[in-house]
Amino acid sequence: MRNFIVRHQAPFLLMVLLGLIAATTFITTDDSLKVTLTEMFIRVIVVVGLYVFIGNSGIISFGQIGFMCIGAYAAAWATADPSFKQIMLSGLPTFLQDNQYPFLLATAGALVLPAVVALCLGIAIMRLNGTAASIATFAFLIIVNSVYSNWDSVTAGVSSIIGIPTVVGPWTAYVFAALAILVAYLFQISRFGLMLRASRDDEVAAHASAVKILRMRLAAFVLSAALVGVGGGLYAQFLGILTVDPFYLDLSFITIAMLVVGGMFSLTGAVSGVVAVTAVVELLRLLERGVTIGGTELALPQGSQEIGLGLVMALILIFRPTGLSRGRELAIVPARQAEAIPSPDALPLPGAPGNATR
Repeated sequence: MRNFIVRHQAPFLLMVLLGLIAATTFITTDDSLKVTLTEMFIRVIVVVGLYVFIGNSGIISFGQIGFMCIGAYAAAWATADPSFKQIMLSGLPTFLQDNQYPFLLATAGALVLPAVVALCLGIAIMRLNGTAASIATFAFLIIVNSVYSNWDSVTAGVSSIIGIPTVVGPWTAYVFAALAILVAYLFQISRFGLMLRASRDDEVAAHASAVKILRMRLAAFVLSAALVGVGGGLYAQFLGILTVDPFYLDLSFITIAMLVVGGMFSLTGAVSGVVAVTAVVELLRLLERGVTIGGTELALPQGSQEIGLGLVMALILIFRPTGLSRGRELAIVPARQAEAIPSPDALPLPGAPGNATR
């Protein structure tokens, strides 16, 4: 048991660190901090979802936020007030129009619908490589944004869906973030994750080793879409109001920036990138509002958040091209030392055959 925990310490350490961050809600009554932490945990889910595909396959996808949009609207359709849906969302099927479903069922819908769309889309896109695949995923994001902005009878178009119960807080978001980390890690250490990373590092050698590259990429793409969709579902049930505008370029770029800053080739990088970028953005936001030092109020000009984030990304790419994590997983006990720890079952018993001194 000890060996198992030491060898797989990264996800447990990440969960503990995020749990300590969530615990700060017990020592403060500041509602803005709770809002910030909830958004951060939701973004952890989304960026971990990005890592599952981008980090393991090496293909940059600009379209994953499209799955977040699909998941958010799936949750909104399930939980919004039926009286609103019957008037504004008349194109929905009757079982959605006339009913209001519980949180877990709505979140399950936010997982399943993006996964089904990703399965259908991925069969075509996963045959592409490199830039072609990235452009195809970006085209998917544009299509989702256009469809959801104009399908008035189902998505309310550019209007807002209201009446969504706000049941997601810091601890709910944390629990789902911990589950996302666990799922991503299990995929990472599975044979599917291993074969996918083999194709990322050397596609020719992977083909020669009978790796089904299309199948591995498709599995990661669907799992990534499911996790990102859950993040969207939680986001809708956190805000209580939903429009299509947030799920486009700004959110796409900031989530990819979080992955790059932390390090796109490790789960630790995905989580640390979210925490680091959130801290930088919140600090710059505070400075934009102004701080008083010695009776003098100092304030940064508007737009400093974007400039600061750009500078952080540039510095990371210059001095640490592999991100804050350098592509490594968080560990208290180094991996080599963990391998050297003997299992209690493997220790020889006194007087057992083979223990005699020669």
